[in-house]
Amino acid sequence: MDITAKIASELNIRNSQAEAAVRLIDEGNTVPFIARYRKEATGSLDDTALRLLEEKLKQYRALEQRREDVRRLIGESGNLTDEISASLDSAVTLAAIDDIYRPFRPKRRTRASVAAEAGLTPLADIMLAQAPGIDIVAESEKYISSEKGVNSSEDALRGAMDIIAERISDDPAYRGWIREYTFKNGTVVTSAKTEGDSVYSMYYDRSEPVRSIPPHRILAIDRGEKEGCLTVKIDADREYIEGWLTARLVRKQPSSSAEYVREAASDAYSRLIAPSIRNEIRGALTEAAQKSAISVFGENLRNLLMIPPVRGMTVMGFDPAYRTGCKIAVVDPLGEVLETAVVYPTPPQCRTAEAEKTLISMINRHKVDIISIGNGTASKESEIFVSDMLTRVDRKVSYIMTNEAGASVYSASELGAKEFPQFDVSLRSAVSIARRVQDPMAELVKIDPKSIGVGQYQHDMDPKALSESLSGVVESCVSAVGADLNSASVSLLSHIAGITARTAQSIYEYRTENRLFTSRSQLRKVKGIGEKAYIQCAGFLRVPESDEVLDNTAVHPESYEAAKKLLLLLGYTDADVRGGKLGDIRTRAEEKGIERLAGEIGIGVPTLADMLTELAKPGRDPRDELPKPVLRTDAMDISSLRVGMEFTGTVRNVADFGAFVDIGVHQDGLVHISKLGKGFVRRAQDAAKVGDIIRVRVLDVDVKRGRISLERVFDKRD
Repeated sequence: MDITAKIASELNIRNSQAEAAVRLIDEGNTVPFIARYRKEATGSLDDTALRLLEEKLKQYRALEQRREDVRRLIGESGNLTDEISASLDSAVTLAAIDDIYRPFRPKRRTRASVAAEAGLTPLADIMLAQAPGIDIVAESEKYISSEKGVNSSEDALRGAMDIIAERISDDPAYRGWIREYTFKNGTVVTSAKTEGDSVYSMYYDRSEPVRSIPPHRILAIDRGEKEGCLTVKIDADREYIEGWLTARLVRKQPSSSAEYVREAASDAYSRLIAPSIRNEIRGALTEAAQKSAISVFGENLRNLLMIPPVRGMTVMGFDPAYRTGCKIAVVDPLGEVLETAVVYPTPPQCRTAEAEKTLISMINRHKVDIISIGNGTASKESEIFVSDMLTRVDRKVSYIMTNEAGASVYSASELGAKEFPQFDVSLRSAVSIARRVQDPMAELVKIDPKSIGVGQYQHDMDPKALSESLSGVVESCVSAVGADLNSASVSLLSHIAGITARTAQSIYEYRTENRLFTSRSQLRKVKGIGEKAYIQCAGFLRVPESDEVLDNTAVHPESYEAAKKLLLLLGYTDADVRGGKLGDIRTRAEEKGIERLAGEIGIGVPTLADMLTELAKPGRDPRDELPKPVLRTDAMDISSLRVGMEFTGTVRNVADFGAFVDIGVHQDGLVHISKLGKGFVRRAQDAAKVGDIIRVRVLDVDVKRGRISLERVFDKRD
């Protein structure tokens, strides 16, 4: 198999692009580095395409490895023929390769192997041949042997049929056809295993085609089965399948063996093939559903990490609670903790006046701009309290409901304890909730992505596959934004392309011992960062304090000479770059001709385009171009909602079936996928992403169950 050509075809890219990407990956380059700094080689493949290519490369190489392993194993058994070798070469799936290996795979003791040991293989051959002149019953009597456990003609015939059934089951062509037929025409049937209502009630008597059942329903069914609430099976037309087998095994001329072969075919399907194929299909459905869910989780995480930071604001973190009190932490615009407190405005204490006095004093003392309220336990009561309190605050203060998922994980972690040893666990959570508004990415990278809570069924995923995917997403996001080498936390640095947790710690230690980095090139002095690691990470790190102005841009050190030549050709100086006076650099470049300019400098057009963008806005943050979070000053309750009301809300999570939107009533509403776009929407992720600010209308409210149904509203200009 030409792996590169196959990947190119599946991704709809040129062979040369795939070949270059594979070569760069094999050389040890990171995906963010390839996507940003090797565009000429890959034809500008973006991060997403490169990660998909990398995943397919691993899959197809594993397939090739399995193909060669099977070829070797069959060869070692002395059964490898040119025909089998050709079949292996043409197999395009692991299932097809394993089907070829099945007849030669060491088996546990089976009914067929017992029959073969009793010398019944020749009888099975005669039975399959179905010669018209042979009386198979009379023939079977020749094989009766009490010593071999064949005590009657019936024993001999049954043993021969067992051998035939296993041969049919081991035949790759039969098994492949039945697998494909079952997948295309089978149904997933679910029924109740327990009595009474449950979250799985919709699956108590349900049937859905295998080929079209959505991934999220597969995951729900799997969980329901695991929890003992559901019985799940794959149904297919047994009569049709057995008829198909019989037509290929039973000969047209009359034969005394025909009925026995027909019975053996039926036994092969019902006892050997069907259970195996059903398990394979269940496994394939689950694998595909998990892959889809991991993809959704990754997209949601990417969008969450890229939510724009709220800069230059003093934020009060408000971690709601009941009995133990609400934990408060005020942080300055740089994220430094100014003051902490514990107040009790919620039940059972309800000391609202005392809490209000404490918080208003803190707001005035530190000039708080925003109150960030965690959306967990007691958040509804806390939001109402804060909204009412703000009507009596002299300065302009807004509040925002912040997803606190993972805050408790961070606060109880070794990192949290190391960062804030003077605070107890709950106060660290309040700090995290405040900082998530100031810079979501910087705070969220401290938490295991699985704990952030923007996926579906994440606890049912393969932990290794989920972790690898989410780590790649975090690496891509952090690298896209970049990090200040002199102020970034160890957590943030460890997600920069080319930097490991160990080298991130080394950077921190070097920074502590030597004060500030004064240039990117100083990175080479850090323990663990060799030339290769330096090349991978340098472009993603910024050094504002450096005398080299390009050290505070995304221009890679390998392109400094080209960048300086560009500035010279366009009539700019380093002082212009440092002063941010290159707003018209692209216009000047276009006047000279982009391609001509690129050729004169000796770089590719994509690299030149990136260079122009970066020099026009040195140190730009791509998150700043996205919609800002919605800040509020008043609170509503789900019971105050009415059908037809419209709100501007924030997308909190996106699943296969729709998007969950925060409209400021504590409970997120669901915009079903059918109500998410102006027309048909195939994937919810194509119509909305985490962090989007959208207009929605209330369709239905179920106060008792805490459910809000919404539809998206579009302006005429949309």
